[in-house]
Formats: sequence, structure tokens, C-alpha cells
Amino acid sequence: MKLALVHLRHAGTGGTERYLNQLASHLAAEGHDVTIVCRRHEAAPHPAVRFAVLHGFALGGAWRLWRFARDVERQVRGAGYDVVMALGRTPGHDVVRLGGGCHATYLALAHRAAGNGWERWLGPAPKQRLTLALEGRTLAPGAYRRVIVNSEMVKRDVMTRHGVPERALRVIYNGVDLERFHPRRRADEGRRLRAEAGFAEDDRVVLFLGTGYARKGLDRALRGLAAAAPGRPELRLLVVGYDSGRASFEALATRLGVASRVRFLGGRRDVEACYAAADLYLLPTRYDPFASSSLEALASGLPVLTSAANGASELLSPAEGSVLARPDDPAELAGALLYWSEPGRARAAAPGARALAEKHPEARTVRESALLLEEVAAEKRAAGRAR
Repeated sequence: MKLALVHLRHAGTGGTERYLNQLASHLAAEGHDVTIVCRRHEAAPHPAVRFAVLHGFALGGAWRLWRFARDVERQVRGAGYDVVMALGRTPGHDVVRLGGGCHATYLALAHRAAGNGWERWLGPAPKQRLTLALEGRTLAPGAYRRVIVNSEMVKRDVMTRHGVPERALRVIYNGVDLERFHPRRRADEGRRLRAEAGFAEDDRVVLFLGTGYARKGLDRALRGLAAAAPGRPELRLLVVGYDSGRASFEALATRLGVASRVRFLGGRRDVEACYAAADLYLLPTRYDPFASSSLEALASGLPVLTSAANGASELLSPAEGSVLARPDDPAELAGALLYWSEPGRARAAAPGARALAEKHPEARTVRESALLLEEVAAEKRAAGRAR
């Protein structure tokens, strides 16, 4: 097949970018002709993968989105691709992977918690409005053959918001690197990081990991910690990830009286060591179509406590963690923390957590995606013969 994979940004980091690189590499290794259509790029993930760079002049995020979407439509129209797959919101392609879920849902559940105050009065910024418009065009009837989503939660949302028929939707869960994230790291890297953070051997360390603290629910985590603290003096919270508003969350921890129990490490590249240093993983997110960190935690042998607004929560059973129905309720969150921080409980759950993650390796995600592209190519060939 001659394939185009379309995404504004090609890079070596980021969940969508990792998926893009792995899929492109797999397809090229299978002998397909693969082009990544992007605005900028880093090194090719496979020697046979090519780039089509569309770097038209644009100022600001909204203009960049609009210019790239327009340029992509022109580029793919005459390139003779068998299948074009969009990994973002660019209209008029055969396959769309909606890894970020429905943008209107993100705005309703998460953006307002972290967004600028003026947006509450004036409505979404131009970039947000353009994203909504592009998503509407991308998912309009006749604009696609298949839509890939990464959870049943998003599947239901896409059907409701955009009227996408169920037959056109395919749920392909995110995958996890089972070698990078592994319980064996606890003995060395995990113990070392615990010591660096000032945690004692008998502390119960809860990890919160994510960029964008408000969206990921760090305020909820801190209030839950404060509610659980009287019943579990050894409970600690390790916060990892970038956020320009970190100081306000540190101030919240102080106001809640738990600052001495919380360690802010900022962004780190060795996140596998962070999981290895923890006993539990907590992500009371406001909206995540599928938080890959949930699988990373499970692969590391950690029970996962997360909200129902995380698509990955649908994988969990009570043996591997807790799904918080009311993550804004500190009492519910505290109850989950107290339950899972009982001595020995998290350790006993570790084999089951790991076994669940092993059902979702990265290779499976890539393989299912590639098979879907082949399915669409065959469908297009059959339609061409019928004409």
C-alpha cells in the first residue's frame, strides 16, 4: 500500500507521536510505502519512511491549525495514496484516529478548570473554536471510512456528538512498553528515587503523574490526601509532571496542611523510576480519553485509582484498582487511598496489575491499527472494481 499518516507534529516524545512512529515503522518494515505528512519532524522512525513537510506561513496556534488542515487537503488530493490516515483533526481522510477524544467534551470537563479566566466570560478562544470546527468537518458524513477511538467511553461520545455510526468505529486501546515499565525496577531505581525524595521505607507512596495538573486532577488528589491523612500518617504523595502553575498547587498543599507529605519533582524523563518508587498510582483526571499512564502503572505492578472520566478505567476490575465515581468528593477519594494503602494490599495486587497490562502491549495496538488500514484499502479496491 501507498500510505499517508497525517499529524501536525512529528517528534520523539508524546503519546500520539509515539504511536505514529511505531505504526509508521511497522508498516514500512512490512514493505508498505509510508509517508508522514507533517508541519515539522525529527528523525524518521524507519529508513524507508519519508516525510511530506507542509510548513506554510502562519502566526499563532489557530492559524497554524487552519493552514495545516488546508495544505494537507491539497497535498493528499493528488498524491495517489491508497489510504490516508489522520492522527489529528484534518478533514477528508479515509481513517481518523481520535486519540484526544471529542474536543467539546474536553472543553466541558477539563479546559475550563485549567483555562484562562476570560474564557469563562467570552467563550472558547479562537484556537478552540477552530478545533471544534475542524473536528466537525473531519467527522462529517462521507468524510471518512473508519474512525479509531481508544476507549468505549470515547466511542459512545463520538456517536452522540457527531452521529458517527457504530459500524464505522473501531476501539483500539493504547498499548504499553512492557520492558520499560516493569516491577523489577522497584529494587534498584525505585528504592533510589524514594530515598532521593526523602521517603522512609515504611511510607505509603502515592504517585500522581501528568502534565497539566488541573486537567489531571491534582487539586482533587491533594484534597483526598488531606482527608485520608489522619487515618494513615505514613501516606505520601509524589507529584511528577510539568505545569506552569505549580506554585498554586504547592500553596494548596500548604493550605490543606499536607505540604510536608508532598514532593513535587517536576517533569522527568525517567518516569519508569517514578512508578517504581511508588506503591499506588492516583489519577483523578477530569478528562482523559485513555490515560496511557494508567497502563504504565499497571505494568509497573501498581494498583490504579482513577476517575470514570479516564477511558482506561474501563479496563480495571476491583482487583487492580478503583474507579472513582465522584472524584471531586474528598471522602470517596480518601476511602480509596485508605483501602489500597493497607499494609500488603498493593503488593498482593501487583501480579494481577501486571497481568492486565500484559494484555495490552504496544505491538498489539500497532498490529490492530495496521490491519484496519489494510481492511480499508481492500474496501476501496473493491469499490473501485464495482464502478
